[in-house]
Amino acid sequence: MMAKKLKTLYQCSVCGHKTFKWVGKCSQCKEWNTVEQTTVNLNHRNDIDSVANQSAVEPIVELNDVSTERTAYIATGIKEFDRVMGGGFVAGSTTLVAGDPGIGKSTLLLQAVAAIAKTGQKVLYATGEEGLEQIHLRASRLGISGERIFALGTGNVVEIAAHMVQAEPVVVIVDSIQTANHPDLDSSPGTISQIRECTSFLSYHARANHSSLVLSGHVTKDGSIAGPRVLEHQVDAVLQISGDTSGPLRMLQGVKNRYGPTDELGVFEMREEGLYGISDPSQVFMNHRVKEASGSAIAIIVEGTRSLAVEIQALVTTSSLSSPRRVANGVDLSRVHLIVAVLEKHMKLPLTNHDLLINVIGGFEIKEPSADLAIALAIASSMTDRPVISTIAAAGEIGLAGELRSIPGADRRIFEAARLGFENCLIPSAVGDTGSNNTVKVCRPSNVLEAVRFALKASSIGVKPEIKVEIPSG
Repeated sequence: MMAKKLKTLYQCSVCGHKTFKWVGKCSQCKEWNTVEQTTVNLNHRNDIDSVANQSAVEPIVELNDVSTERTAYIATGIKEFDRVMGGGFVAGSTTLVAGDPGIGKSTLLLQAVAAIAKTGQKVLYATGEEGLEQIHLRASRLGISGERIFALGTGNVVEIAAHMVQAEPVVVIVDSIQTANHPDLDSSPGTISQIRECTSFLSYHARANHSSLVLSGHVTKDGSIAGPRVLEHQVDAVLQISGDTSGPLRMLQGVKNRYGPTDELGVFEMREEGLYGISDPSQVFMNHRVKEASGSAIAIIVEGTRSLAVEIQALVTTSSLSSPRRVANGVDLSRVHLIVAVLEKHMKLPLTNHDLLINVIGGFEIKEPSADLAIALAIASSMTDRPVISTIAAAGEIGLAGELRSIPGADRRIFEAARLGFENCLIPSAVGDTGSNNTVKVCRPSNVLEAVRFALKASSIGVKPEIKVEIPSG
C-alpha cells in the first residue's frame, strides 16, 4: 500500500488562492493576514478510490425526488421586513443581518422573533454581546412579553447547537457572529477562522433541524460587512440596515437572497417603542420639503416593486480653493462628476471654480442612474439661483452627449408622480411605456438642456427660451 505523501498548503480565506509558500499578503486579492495553513495529501487518487468503495457515502438523489415540503416561509407579520425577505424567514436557511453599531439590528430581530412567538412557535435568542438582563430590558421597552422566546447568554456554538436540537425552535438568532466561538479552535472570537467555522457549524445544524438561522453582523468603517468575504457566500441571504443614526429613518435592503428578491427596500422609523414600518416612504422623504427653493429637485426612483419620490438638494458656491470640493451624500460621486461635465459642456455652466455639495434627503442611498436628471436640475437651479417648479418630478439617465436615455419602469414612475399630486413628470421615452395618466402631464425632453429650460422656466439659460417638448394628451 502506497504511503501518503503530505504537503503543507497555504490558502487565502477570502479569494481561495493557493500557494505552497506562506505570504503575509495574498497575491490575488491583496488582503493581509488571510492566508491559512492546511495539509493536503498528494496521493488524492488513492483517497478517492477508497472513499468510492465505502458504503457510507451519501447517495445521489434525482432532483425531481427532492422534497421541499419543510422549506416554508416563516412570516414575521412585519410587512416591511417580510417584503425584503420575500415572505419571511425560510426554514433551514441562514440569514446575515449587517449594519453599523446602534443602527437597530438587535431591535429589529427581537421584534421579528417576538411577532413569530405570538403565533405560538418557539424561538431561540443567543447573545454573546449583551447580558440576558439587557435583552429583557429591551423587550420590556418594546412591549414584548417574552413568552416562547428562549434566551441564551453565550457565544459558544456547540451549546447553541445543543439547545437548537433540544428546544426545536423555528428561528434561531445569534447576536452577533463576531462574538461566536467554537471551543475546538484556539483562535479568539472575531478572527477569520472562528467566524468561518462557527457559521458553517451553525448552518449545518440549522439545516438538519429545519430551523431558520439568523446571524447579526457588524460592518467596517467603509460600510462593508466585517469578517471574511467567504461569510457572505456561506449564508443564503444578506440583509443590510443603513441610515443616519442621528435621524429616525432606517433602510433595510437585500444584498443577497437565494429565496427571494434582492432589489426590495424596507423603510422603518426608529421610535421609542421600536422600529415602525413605513408603508408610504415618499411622503416621509418629502415631508419637510421647502417649495420654491433653489437647488432642490424631486427624483422618482424604483426599488424592487416600489416606486419612491426623494428630494435631491444641491448647493453650488464659489470656491476659494485651487481644487473645488465635490461632496455627494446618497449618490455615487462618479455620477456627479459625469453630470457636472455634461452641464459644463452642453449648457456652458461655469462649475469649474465652484464647490458642489449634493445631498439626498432622509439618508437614502440611490444606486440607479435614473436620478441623473433630478441631480442636474438641482445643480442648475442652485447655480442660477432659480427654483425648480414645485409641481415637477423628474427621472432620466444622462448620456455624455447630453441626451436623456430611456429608463425602465416609466409607467410606474409616472403613476407615483400622479399619486403624489405632481402636475408634470419629466421623463424620457421608454420602450413599452404608455405615458398615459389623467392627472399628470408627461413631458419628453430629448436632452438635458430642454429639461432644464422647462423645469426652471429660465430664459437666460442656453440660447433660446423656447422649448420643444412633447406633452401627450391625457
